[in-house]
Amino acid sequence: YEGEVFGIIGFSGAGKSTLVRCMNFLERPTRGTVFFDGKDLSKLSKKELLRARQSMGMIFQHFNLLMQRNSLDNVCFPLEIIGMDKSEAQKRAYELLEIVGLSDKAMAYPSQLSGGQKQRVAIARALATRPKVLLCDEATSALDPATTHSILALLKQINKDLGLTIVVITHEMSVIEEICQRIAIIDQSRIVEVGDVIDIFTNPKTEIAKSFSAPGGNIADKVIGNRLVKIIFNGNSSYEPVLARTILECKAPVNIMFADTKNIDGKAFGQMIIQLPEDENLSNRVLAFLKTQDIIVKEVDVSV
Repeated sequence: YEGEVFGIIGFSGAGKSTLVRCMNFLERPTRGTVFFDGKDLSKLSKKELLRARQSMGMIFQHFNLLMQRNSLDNVCFPLEIIGMDKSEAQKRAYELLEIVGLSDKAMAYPSQLSGGQKQRVAIARALATRPKVLLCDEATSALDPATTHSILALLKQINKDLGLTIVVITHEMSVIEEICQRIAIIDQSRIVEVGDVIDIFTNPKTEIAKSFSAPGGNIADKVIGNRLVKIIFNGNSSYEPVLARTILECKAPVNIMFADTKNIDGKAFGQMIIQLPEDENLSNRVLAFLKTQDIIVKEVDVSV
């Protein structure tokens, strides 16, 4: 949808990068059609296709900056190609470097920049022609976790401030959880599942979707013990201390046997298995209190 952040996730070799390159016709599909802005790209002339591509920014895993150009000139490059006046192009480039937080690195060359800074320059360059959609092909795969988080935060802010549609290609579910509203899962060159991130995380329908939402497998089913209860978080605020409140309210000790929870868009999703107190009255009190909270509570049948 226009203005959303849409993710495409799949394992290596699934066809993610090929798909995104078909979107802007860097690779021409052997079958099917690609529509952009209501136009069939396969029917456009070379000149019309170039014009359509100006509305599609793209950033890559390895940045693809021109090493002999400084940051400012790298951002100016696509504007030079479309024939923009040099002073106007530089003004636009400075504005974009300000947006990505690199106004002080305008004269720095790629060799003088960190990985995260290079990707910020690449993002500024991709925005130079005022695209309607930004295609991100494994844009954070070469970055460390902290830098990945900062780049995703920047993309999220750009999406919010500019209303820019963003397509994120990745093999990491953590990237999807942090930035995307909807996703498509690709497996062996086929789209096997499409939906809201929350729906696919909480109710995956295909095996590959299950492997992304629970990469360690369903470890919860292997927990052994007595008086076990499974708690399923299905959208509570991540900051509601449900378990701590239960312990304080019921004045009863509770053991956490297993936990796999995630914060998606400020809400808690996942599951936890706890062991109730040996005292039956305390155990019943804890169970009754948990059932009053906005979570799903299931007693675990150890005979299964």
